[in-house]
Amino acid sequence: ASNSGQVSNMIRSTIDGMVLEIPVEEGFSVVERNNFNEGTTVATVADMDELIFEGTVDESDVGKLKEGMPINIRIGAIEDQSFDGRLTYIAPKGNELEGAIKFEVEASMDYPEDVFIRSGYSASGDIILQKAENVLTLKERDLFFENDSVFVEIHLGGKNYEKRLLETGISDGIEIEIKSGIDTSMMIKAQKIADKDEKKK
Repeated sequence: ASNSGQVSNMIRSTIDGMVLEIPVEEGFSVVERNNFNEGTTVATVADMDELIFEGTVDESDVGKLKEGMPINIRIGAIEDQSFDGRLTYIAPKGNELEGAIKFEVEASMDYPEDVFIRSGYSASGDIILQKAENVLTLKERDLFFENDSVFVEIHLGGKNYEKRLLETGISDGIEIEIKSGIDTSMMIKAQKIADKDEKKK
C-alpha cells in the first residue's frame, strides 16, 4: 500500500508589479520548466512603472532614426493627452507587413502618476526628426517652388505685389520655416486654392 498526498509550493514573482493575467485555475496541472518543457505559465506580471511603446516604421523612414530620439506618443483610449518618450530600440531587420517592409521600434514612456495606462493599449507615435522653436513660418501652399528656389509674393500696396526669394528651413508638410527673405512687418499674398467642384470653362 502507498500513501498519496498533495504537494504545495509557493511561487514567487521575480519582480514587483501588477498581475496582468492568470491563465490557470485551481485544479489545473502545472509543469515545472526544464530542458524538455517550457513549463506552465501561472501568471503574467509587469512593472507598470516602466511601460514600453512598441511600433513599426516604414523602410523609407527607418534610415532617419537613431536611438535616443524623442517621440510623442498618443494612446487611443486616452483622448486629448500625449506622452513623451525616447526611442530605445530599432530592429536591424525588417519584416513584410501589408505589402511593405516595416521595422520594429521600441520607446520608453514618461507619464504622470495620476494617469493609469493599461497594458496592450493601441497607440501611435510621432518621432521628432528636426525641431525649430520661435521661428517665422508660412503656409507652404502660399509659396512658389521654381527649380531649387523658393519664392513668395510680397504686398507693396494696392494691387501691387513683388516676387521675393526666400531661404527656408524645416517643414512639417503644412508650415515651413522662413530663415530669411521676409520679416513679420510684411504682408504676403495668399494663394487661391482651386475649388474641386469648380467647372472648367
